Amino acid sequence: MKITSTSCICPVLVCLCFVQRCYGTAHHSSIKVTRNQTKHIEGETEVHHRPKRGWVWNQFFVLEEHMGPDPQYVGKLHSNSDKGDGSVKYILTGEGAGTIFIIDDTTGDIHSTKSLDREQKTHYVLHAQAIDRRTNKPLEPESEFIIKVQDINDNAPKFTDGPYIVTVPEMSDMGTSVLQVTATDADDPTYGNSARVVYSILQGQPYFSVDPKTGVIRTALHNMDREAREHYSVVIQAKDMAGQVGGLSGSTTVNITLTDVNDNPPRFPQKHYQLYVPESAQVGSAVGKIKANDADTGSNADMTYSIINGDGIGIFSISTDKETREGILSLKKPLNYEKKKSYTLTIEGANTHLDFRFSHLGPFKDATMLKIIVGDVDEPPLFSMPSYVMEVYENAKIGTVVGTVLAQDPDSANSLVRYFIDHSGEDDRVFNIDANSGTIRTTKVLDREETPWYNITVAASETDNPGLLSHVTVGIRVLDVNDNPPELAREYDIVVCENSKPGQVIHTISATDKDDFANGPRFNFFLDERLSINPNFTLKDNEDNTASILTRRRRFSRTIQDVYYLPIMISDGGIPSLSSSSTLTVRVCACERDGRVRTCHAEAFLSSAGLSTGALIAILLCVVILLAIVVLFITLRRSKKEPLIISEEDVRENVVTYDDEGGGEEDTEAFDITALRNPSAAEELKYRRDIRPEVKLTPRHQTLSTLESIDVQEFIKQKLAEADLDPSVPPYDSLQTYAYEGQRSEAGSISSLDSATTQSDQDYHYLGDWGPEFKKLAELYGEIESERTT
Repeated sequence: MKITSTSCICPVLVCLCFVQRCYGTAHHSSIKVTRNQTKHIEGETEVHHRPKRGWVWNQFFVLEEHMGPDPQYVGKLHSNSDKGDGSVKYILTGEGAGTIFIIDDTTGDIHSTKSLDREQKTHYVLHAQAIDRRTNKPLEPESEFIIKVQDINDNAPKFTDGPYIVTVPEMSDMGTSVLQVTATDADDPTYGNSARVVYSILQGQPYFSVDPKTGVIRTALHNMDREAREHYSVVIQAKDMAGQVGGLSGSTTVNITLTDVNDNPPRFPQKHYQLYVPESAQVGSAVGKIKANDADTGSNADMTYSIINGDGIGIFSISTDKETREGILSLKKPLNYEKKKSYTLTIEGANTHLDFRFSHLGPFKDATMLKIIVGDVDEPPLFSMPSYVMEVYENAKIGTVVGTVLAQDPDSANSLVRYFIDHSGEDDRVFNIDANSGTIRTTKVLDREETPWYNITVAASETDNPGLLSHVTVGIRVLDVNDNPPELAREYDIVVCENSKPGQVIHTISATDKDDFANGPRFNFFLDERLSINPNFTLKDNEDNTASILTRRRRFSRTIQDVYYLPIMISDGGIPSLSSSSTLTVRVCACERDGRVRTCHAEAFLSSAGLSTGALIAILLCVVILLAIVVLFITLRRSKKEPLIISEEDVRENVVTYDDEGGGEEDTEAFDITALRNPSAAEELKYRRDIRPEVKLTPRHQTLSTLESIDVQEFIKQKLAEADLDPSVPPYDSLQTYAYEGQRSEAGSISSLDSATTQSDQDYHYLGDWGPEFKKLAELYGEIESERTT
């Protein structure tokens, strides 16, 4: 088979198509192979090979984005077996066969019916085969070939990551690399210049430039200053076809920000400052602020302030606020207007992060002069200590001295001072103070276990100027005394298993003491020596403030005793020592072999089932009600009686009320249908059901002759008509239940009805041959036969 490729359409491809046609036999496997031939290589012996197919084939090419009105011609398939008489049929299968690519099954011409996009799919793999049109048998084996989609320049370059945001340090050297941008072109990079991209700068000159091949953006000026201009917007264009006319292009924006470097030193706005500070200023408080300006940002603008000279170095200190970059001036020692009225300080501000590349722009520090004027004020009393801590024992008597505070007037007048306690934060006034001496006493008996610590505020004022107050905090620690005996840490639920062994630890207990550590632990556990030795349990002090409960004997029984009580004693380590007694309750429980508790008493079963007592009572009540309903129903069923009088019109009453199987041959009272078979006897046989009737036995042949003389069917129809015409009669639709068997049956009847008035000499032994279903019936009639024989 020969495959002929399509003609070159694009002028650019003329040379390529010519080369393909001239040299295609070597590069595209366009080798004609004649069937049933063997190739001989010079210098080698003849080798037999299997017959090869007679295909001459090539790669096909189809131009993408074809917009013509007619299908695009792709190529032609031709088989050596095709003699031109139409006997060869060409079949095309594979990717796009029948939908994208169609073939003329007679000529082998292949056409493309759709516009293809190489960026979506670059090639299609198809299979061709030539078959006999008459027999549908293949003339040659199936062969595979490829249709490649020829690229055209239909995709513009794109910057997939744009727009870009990038930074570069200010004052950078010219040519410093800023960013490399990359544009991608979806066209075929191996074919022509459709995907060959060059870069150019549309906006951002003369500050930046771009490499046309690599897309690297660089600085184009020296010493670009951030303080002069910080942000730049650069537009980069990428154009394919190597930048030639007619190429497609795409652009992106690069936002470049100059980052700061430390190229500006700090500067104070003024060389001299003046500050007023009253002598009443508290030590450690901030008395003023000062700030130097720095044109840089971030860490490059960070600075520290220091006092480098002046007579107030020991009186004042300066620190740096990192948020506001201000110098905070604080008071190290108290001021006294009467001793010194002014101070002079030299303050310096210096950058903390230096860049030695720009040291020639320095120095990166600045200094200023600060004069501090001390103001005279009337000061409040001054306490001898900034705070006081005092101690007192709990349970001390009311009026016990806790301690004394002392305050003096710092002014030259040295006025008298009065003291009082600020009770604004306390509801209970536990302490009071002597207004003149400052002595603090108790007003209540203290309990450390209730409140171990008190904080009170003592105020002092001058007698001449009560408005000037000073305050001091007084902390009062309540010391512990041993006034609380130890007690069990919690309520213990102690369980002993029925299968316990002597000396087995069944529980561990611990104790607590409300007193302080010195008067609490260590605890001692022991049994009350005044009581007799407990034969069941003992107590072991573990000497770690815990004790273990141990068994003394083997096996316990819930049925004999399910609860035991163990009195114990606990003493603390205080001086003097205090002790207390407690009683432990030990429950006897049934346990598994691994020691898990199975149950302790009947309540455990109920608990394990998850049912409360109320739920159980409700369930039992429901059961009792159900039983009562069942009993009542049975009683009513048994007390139900038949009517005493038979209606004269209701001739089928016996059939309706008949709901048992009968009692066999001996049952002579259950049912009598003589009235049905003998209508003339119906009136005579109506008797009371509550009295056993007296039935006269008649010979069998007489009864049969009487029944034969009456037409039962006519009788039933007559009664049915009467019931339909009589409006006072209930609609007894159940009259249809009467079964008419005809005049007579050759087989007779096996019913036990009316058996009391007849004698039967029939042999019932044949019932045993009817199978297991009639086994019981055969046994019953067998017993009857045996009784008759007896």
